[in-house]
Amino acid sequence: MNTHSLTFALAGNPNCGKTTMFNALTGSRQHVGNFPGVTVEKKVGVVRHNGESVSVVDLPGAYSLTAYSQEEVVARNYLVNEKPDVVVDVMDASALERSLYLAVQFMELGVPLVLALNMMDEVKKSGRTINTSLLAQRLGVPVVETVARAGQGKGELLREAITLAASTQPPKPLVLSYGQDLDEAILKMVNIIEQADFLTQIYPPRWLAVKYLEGDEEVIRQGRQSGPVHKELEAIAEKTSAHCRTTLNVYPEALVADARYGFINSLLRNGVVKRNDNTARRRASESIDAIATNTFAGPLIMLGILYLVYEITFQLGETPMGWVEALFGWMSATAEASLPEGFFRSLIVSGVIDGVGGVMGFVPLIAIMFIMISILEDSGYMARMAYMLDRVFRIFGLHGSSVMPFIVSGGIAGGCAVPGVMAARTLRSEKERLATILTAPFMNCGAKIPVFLLLTAAFFPKSGTNVMFLITLAAWGVALLAARILRSTVIRGDSTPFLMELPPYRLPTVRGVLLHSLERTWMYIKKAGTIILAISILLWAAMTFPGLPEHQAEQFELHRQAVAAQIEAGSLTEDQAEAELFTVDNAEAQAGLRYSLAGRVGTFLETITRAAGFDWRVNIALLGGVAAKEVIVSTLGTAYSMGDVDPEDTSSLSERLASDPIWTTPAALALIVFVMLYAPCFVTVVAIAREVGWGWAAFSVGFNTVLAMAAAIGVYQIGTLL
Repeated sequence: MNTHSLTFALAGNPNCGKTTMFNALTGSRQHVGNFPGVTVEKKVGVVRHNGESVSVVDLPGAYSLTAYSQEEVVARNYLVNEKPDVVVDVMDASALERSLYLAVQFMELGVPLVLALNMMDEVKKSGRTINTSLLAQRLGVPVVETVARAGQGKGELLREAITLAASTQPPKPLVLSYGQDLDEAILKMVNIIEQADFLTQIYPPRWLAVKYLEGDEEVIRQGRQSGPVHKELEAIAEKTSAHCRTTLNVYPEALVADARYGFINSLLRNGVVKRNDNTARRRASESIDAIATNTFAGPLIMLGILYLVYEITFQLGETPMGWVEALFGWMSATAEASLPEGFFRSLIVSGVIDGVGGVMGFVPLIAIMFIMISILEDSGYMARMAYMLDRVFRIFGLHGSSVMPFIVSGGIAGGCAVPGVMAARTLRSEKERLATILTAPFMNCGAKIPVFLLLTAAFFPKSGTNVMFLITLAAWGVALLAARILRSTVIRGDSTPFLMELPPYRLPTVRGVLLHSLERTWMYIKKAGTIILAISILLWAAMTFPGLPEHQAEQFELHRQAVAAQIEAGSLTEDQAEAELFTVDNAEAQAGLRYSLAGRVGTFLETITRAAGFDWRVNIALLGGVAAKEVIVSTLGTAYSMGDVDPEDTSSLSERLASDPIWTTPAALALIVFVMLYAPCFVTVVAIAREVGWGWAAFSVGFNTVLAMAAAIGVYQIGTLL
């Protein structure tokens, strides 16, 4: 057997510990991309066992193989199209009945299956026991007990999966009886499918027939493109559905689900699951939820935790942040001292070191914030936040499931709007999903944080935590108000019911938290080293070329010569001359920057943005922010190092802004508001376009920018009057 060519697909319900198991198996040997043709994240890792190497694909979380959401479509299509050697179904053993619903569907599909009963430690704590060997015997598939967060059972899981992959006996699809009416219809459809060889290269005939009865839109769409047989199948499905509604007042889909749960119930009887009645006490999670999700105490606790996240981040991140800034300051000074004066030195110092350094300086703060977020996610508290906020969201025309896209987008600052937009796929109502997608980018993603931190440090140095906390609340408030406006105008429609299962509380492991936070931090650093570096260089070129016209440059040179003559005549001391030359150099740099391509665009926009307190340099930075929000800080750093800033001054960019007479507190607040609200970054715009079309993506850019400018002007004008 050549295990190098083996591929295992890791499947399971959301919140079952699947991703934790993936990280435990693959460690750092993984990479992230997208599944072909969609923006659903695809994680692939390599696991080594007994000297062998196996690829592990982490499928999106799914409750069913009947494709309701984009994630479920992707998971199912991967299984039927790619046909992995083994499917490892990671199950929440504390919710065995629900988890088995997906496992039964895998068995009906006939895929080679290994069941990982995860979180077995919690099952034992609750006083229950699961006879895994009896369960394996009844199902006819390997069953392994695991605790993913501690790495327990992963070795046995790999051994069972590799053994199954080596088996020459193909798995036999599970056949359930769905009742006389459906069984007869399935038999007819299977005969038609087999005779016509209809989609049999992709799906097992009986499974395909069941999907027609369930009304699976994706399968029916494929059938309509694959020949006239689909008409016969649809006719049988419609006739059967009508018969079921008339005689039983139910749809075939409900009968299929009832049959599966009936099979699961009978499976778990007679010794598979036992409960110790002496320990029949309220579970720890339920006890905690009685307080944590209480109507009155819950929101206060949630706000307290949010505040604590910022407090810890600022307190712990200040020192390492200074180290990184000092490192880039040293690099900048070394490059200036080592390289000859000219465009190349300007490119290295202003385009590369200052541009990237301005973003990298916030890495310690962002890493600490990601650690805090990972702890909240891994502990199960994030799901509680969604539960508590559902009632509030309904007021604004959203859905409880909208909470998670908001949080992922930066509801607790540090997220990213791209996965947030994609997370909205869990919403089944198209209108609520659209409203969520259009308003999620208002959240404070990780790319906006450096801008807020920069301005907070410059203008509110003693109130950093309070200001950041208020910025987060403001983002939520604006997003909800915008959603209410959209749902009352261009996206009208009723709300749908909220259903969400709360996972039990778990103690996060150091390994899991570090893996999650390092992965996110690395993505941020990689972005700074690639996209932002490229944009910084392009912006440097735009701010450098074309250079000053010769006659203007001569004026500055004549001024310098005049200063030199005054020194020789003794009318100026050396200190006075140095100050005069510094003023001339600054004035020349300012004039050159303003004459550049970027300066001309920024100056043109001043006619509009001046009302919000923005000058042409801020305009340049905001234009760069459309490409990626991180660029705003790097562009400001580049602009100010090339403009009226003393090159010998090693103070931070925050101090430079605070000492600039153009910058005032109202202007800083207006910029915070504008950055919070204006057009999503280019990558997010593309994600929106792929989810709901380019028309809505263009609407998002226009709507957000107009709203942002109106709000920024309001803040600046009111702040100036006070």
